Amino acid sequence: MSDCVFCKIVGGELPASKVYEDDELLAFHDIHPFARVHLLIIPKLHVASLAECTAEHQNLLGKMLLLAPRLAKESGLDAGFKTLINTGRGGGQEVFHIHVHVFGGGDPAKRA
Repeated sequence: MSDCVFCKIVGGELPASKVYEDDELLAFHDIHPFARVHLLIIPKLHVASLAECTAEHQNLLGKMLLLAPRLAKESGLDAGFKTLINTGRGGGQEVFHIHVHVFGGGDPAKRA
């Protein structure tokens, strides 16, 4: 999708502080962190929101969720972390490309 900021990151048109990438997923630091560690996990495939997912997205969604604890551990969130998927404008979604927030570790000003 040409006007999607996350698609532009996937396509290399916009920079991101990447922490993980494979053929299907990309993970990077959020530019407006809620916590010391705040990562976003996105699929490279454009899907606007969780509400638009179907059974064909099941494996992709599972892969995204299974990546979250691995990245949290690698980021030093041994005591725990939060995950969040905002869905739709009413659910607080700002970028309409499905993404999982992974965050924890307190104050973003103390980001490692």
